[in-house]
Amino acid sequence: MKTVRLVLALLALTLIAPWQSAKAADVICYNCPPEWADWASMLKAIKADLNYDIPHDNKNSGQALAQILAEKSNPVGDIGYFGVTFGMKAKAQDALEPYKPAHWDQVPAGLKDPDGYWTTIHSGTLGLFVNKDALGGKPVPACWKDLLKPDYKGMVGYLDPSSAAVGYVGAVAVNLALGGSPSNFDPAITFFKELRKNDPIVPKQTSYARVVSGEMPILFDYDFNAYRAKYSEKGNFEFVIPCEGSVVFPYVVGLVKNAPDKEKAKKVMDYLLSDKGQAIWTNAYLRPARPIELPASVKGKFLPDSDYARAKSVDWGEMENVQKAFVDRYLAEIR
Repeated sequence: MKTVRLVLALLALTLIAPWQSAKAADVICYNCPPEWADWASMLKAIKADLNYDIPHDNKNSGQALAQILAEKSNPVGDIGYFGVTFGMKAKAQDALEPYKPAHWDQVPAGLKDPDGYWTTIHSGTLGLFVNKDALGGKPVPACWKDLLKPDYKGMVGYLDPSSAAVGYVGAVAVNLALGGSPSNFDPAITFFKELRKNDPIVPKQTSYARVVSGEMPILFDYDFNAYRAKYSEKGNFEFVIPCEGSVVFPYVVGLVKNAPDKEKAKKVMDYLLSDKGQAIWTNAYLRPARPIELPASVKGKFLPDSDYARAKSVDWGEMENVQKAFVDRYLAEIR
């Protein structure tokens, strides 16, 4: 009898625990992982200033959108955080509803949906996040083409471009840097075919910890993650904007259509664009969406402006239109 009672008690706990977890969250933000863009600090600040609990969520942009779409008839999430191309997809698939956060008018026109379906909160520059200690004495690569050298066999990682926003951004950066265009992804396809010979590591989700540990010495990633490691982790880390060039990429938030905690979610989105919220992003080495001057203490930790001159802004609406064609080719020819 005691055994039966114990089994029933355990069964009750398994049924109650998810409900309690859901009730403990004030707002659900899909794709707000603590290791990415220092969401950990942002969510702590939101808890301190708004007293809202927002659980960490280790999705990527594609996974976040897929879950929002799967839950469309009964939404669970309140906010989606995406690479801008996935924000555009979310609007196109009727997954979001318009909301213009406070200070929305100060975000440049090219960084927001004109109707408020998505709004940039920060941007990053794509390059190489390098753990110098894990290179085994080999030089820090300076260019995209350096990664094709046998010296770096098994050392290079990039997120899956068929799923993660940063993966597609890396493909766009490589393609444009090596002479491609929105209508011609041949240079990127050729590059990834050659890189495959070097046994690259291709995870689907953010891999900051794997670079810090040395498991993945080189990762296609953003400046903010590399600077975070350089200035807060034990070890020797470097950020490289490849010699051939790179791109700048915005990250956006959108209000989930029929979000269950809509009013709280709106206050969170206001906070992300507030003076304090934007300053938190700069402390995490992100470029704020609003025209806020970088603190001198932060700006001095970035690469010189001459390096950033190699990183270009592109029409991400156009890149979103050609994304499927690239992904289809990547899946057919590379993976």
